Parts: sequence; structure tokens; C-alpha cells
Amino acid sequence: MKLEVWQRAMDLFEMAWQLSQGVQDFKLRSQFADAAQSVAANVSEGYGRRTLPEYLQFLYTAKGSLAEALTRACGLRQVRLVADAQFQEFDKLHYEVENKLLALIHSLEAKRGTGQWIESLPTNPPIHQSINPLIHQSTNP
Repeated sequence: MKLEVWQRAMDLFEMAWQLSQGVQDFKLRSQFADAAQSVAANVSEGYGRRTLPEYLQFLYTAKGSLAEALTRACGLRQVRLVADAQFQEFDKLHYEVENKLLALIHSLEAKRGTGQWIESLPTNPPIHQSINPLIHQSTNP
């Protein structure tokens, strides 16, 4: 969640979600939001796999989801369910995410065979705390 590409991909999902709220067709609305959400999900899932080849595979999958989200936004604009100004804002963020994703892929591809990627977890990994304080609140009185 510290990666800018993940953070901006989450912003892209939020924007797609907001843009899709005016779409009456549930399937179309769902496909657009799902494609946008898949970008950040694949970045994080790939990292969680801990192997460089799998991480890269998931980053390429994220790039595919990003292209799908843009295509769905283009379709919504073409049928006038998304205004030109809204599409331009989405497109701008899409390209920002794509450039960050490509930079991360390039960086990781450069580490292949260099020994700079550690595939095993530390022997005493630190305990991570959630950044969401609501998760820690008890629902019991």
C-alpha cells in the first residue's frame, strides 16, 4: 500500500466507481468498476506472492485491467453516459497509473538474475498494523 502505483490505482477505482453511479445497466457498471479495482488488486496480489516472476506476471495482468478500464470508459463516453470532461479526467489518471506501473515493471525486470530480489520472508518479520483504525474498533460493548 506504500507504492504510489497502488495508491493512484485505488484513486482510479474510486473515480471509476463514481463515474459508474450514473450508469443504469448493472453489468456495465460492475464491469467498469471491477476492471478499475483489479489494477490495485493485482499489484498487491503479485507482491504478496513473493517471487519476482509471479510479481511481474500480476503487474502485467494489472496493465491489462488498466487497458480494460480505459476501454470501458471510452464506451461510456461514446454512448454519452460519461461527459467528455469526466472522461478526460479519468484518462489523465489512467495514464499516470500506467506510467507508474510501467516504471515498476521496468525496475523489477532490471532485477532479474542480479540477486537483488529476496524471495523469502525475513525469519522474524515485524507484525504489521492496519492503517485503518476502524478495523481495530471492537463492535462488542
